Amino acid sequence: MAEDVFKALADPTRRRILDELVQRDGQTLFEICARLVAGRGPGLSRQAISQHLAVLESAGLVTTRRQGRYKFHDVNTEPLERIVTRWLRPDAPESTP
Repeated sequence: MAEDVFKALADPTRRRILDELVQRDGQTLFEICARLVAGRGPGLSRQAISQHLAVLESAGLVTTRRQGRYKFHDVNTEPLERIVTRWLRPDAPESTP
């Protein structure tokens, strides 16, 4: 599981997406695309951002929820907390997924 988290965080675009979600959680794909274009220069296609979101979701760093016809994306810090616990607090009991 930690390998997926590191792979997801290795890409600068995925880190930018996480930064945007940390600033404002619960965004749709459209909102994420608009914020990336407005705040950080040239944007990527919706399809490319959707693929990046899929990697983040498979690593557990982003969760999704549907409300009507909208799909909202939220940051999940649990995978990062497990990594921190593993290396910065080795005496703490490690939880298993």
